Amino acid sequence: MSRLESADCGRVPFSVEFSPPRDEAAEARLWRAVREFEPMRPAFVSMTYGAGGTTRDRTVRVTGQIAAETTLLPVAHLTAVEHTVDELRALVGAYADCGVRNILALRGDPPGDPLGEWIKHQDGVEYAHELVSLVRDLGDFHVGVASFPEGHHRSPDLDHDTAHLVRKLRAGAEYSITQMFFDVEHFLRLRDRVDAYDPEQGAKPIIPELMPITSLRSVRRMVELSGSHLPKDLEERLTRAAGDGPEEDRQAVREVGIELATQMGERLIAEGAPCLHFITLNFARATREVLANLGLGVATV
Repeated sequence: MSRLESADCGRVPFSVEFSPPRDEAAEARLWRAVREFEPMRPAFVSMTYGAGGTTRDRTVRVTGQIAAETTLLPVAHLTAVEHTVDELRALVGAYADCGVRNILALRGDPPGDPLGEWIKHQDGVEYAHELVSLVRDLGDFHVGVASFPEGHHRSPDLDHDTAHLVRKLRAGAEYSITQMFFDVEHFLRLRDRVDAYDPEQGAKPIIPELMPITSLRSVRRMVELSGSHLPKDLEERLTRAAGDGPEEDRQAVREVGIELATQMGERLIAEGAPCLHFITLNFARATREVLANLGLGVATV
């Protein structure tokens, strides 16, 4: 990922994650966020992929438009869920045709219930490392993978999880982006585990993913679906901020979320994180506030 390597001297790069829009109104909101972030020069922007390819056509089209119509560097998520090998090859080709050469290769979650049983397509691939190899064999692509500071919910233990991550990196992945987390120690221990298991692969960037919390209900749902955890003390703090009325106090929750993301960002920068990756949910404001607090959100001409 050359944009990381050419980051401004003294400025830790940041990147943002967008989600594929499901209708025209959502697409308009996405493009507002794209245009707000563009002058801030993120290292890259990633576009997630609907479970089972539910937003496939729109995802490919919008990602290609970002590549063609903006100065941003798009990274396309690609999942193996419910796809044959031929379909996966066709998707990679579609991305290449629209100028997208950066792929985040993910096994993906089952549609309907992300924590449910994962069933391999009979003509597909079983593991993410196979998807990495498939993409690399198709041409000159930069490939990243996912990593899990708390361990993937399907892994029996952290050692097993580390072995899987290293296998993906050995298959040709150049970096990983973590699942969201809310305790920096989990990220630091992940780095330590990978480096101890295989120092060569441990030298590859592990990019921490942050989500500025703006709603207690939303973050609880995202944590539930992802298999990650909300620390008890943080949940209690957010619950107090939300209040006990019929509707949560979104502004108070938001203030806690921005403060937490800022503190985590400061610690991660101090610990040498190569980049900060933000979940935006296709809104710019919360991430922009955190970036401004960190001195990273200055728009450039």
